[in-house]
Amino acid sequence: MPIDATRPYDSDNIFARILRGEIPATRVYEDDWAIAFEDINPQAEIHTLVVPKGEYVSWDDFSAKASDAEIAGFVRAVGTVAREKGLVEPGYRLLANVGAHGGQEVPHLHVHIFGGQPLGRMIA
Repeated sequence: MPIDATRPYDSDNIFARILRGEIPATRVYEDDWAIAFEDINPQAEIHTLVVPKGEYVSWDDFSAKASDAEIAGFVRAVGTVAREKGLVEPGYRLLANVGAHGGQEVPHLHVHIFGGQPLGRMIA
C-alpha cells in the first residue's frame, strides 16, 4: 500500500529491520553510508535495492536533512553497486518511488537498480 512520504520515520519498517539484522537479506554491498541487497520480488533480471543507513522516509526527506557526507556516500554506493554488477556498459535504470502518487510502499528511502536485460521505456 502506498505511503505518505511526509509522515515521520517509522523505525519498525522492513528496511530498518534489515539494517538492524532482524530480517535476513542477501546483502551485496555495505559501507558506512548504505547497504544494498537483492529484491525478494525482482522485476528484472537484476533488481537490487540500495538503502541509506540513516533514518530518511523519502528522497525529499533525505535531500533536505542528510549531511553532505551522507548524500555523497549514498550516491557513491548506488554507482558502486551498478559498476560491481557490470551494468554500466549495457545500461541500467534507477528508480526511487516517493509518496502515494509515486507508488512508495516502504517508508525508508531506497533506490531500485534494474538491469541485466533490455528494460524498454518504463517498467510496468
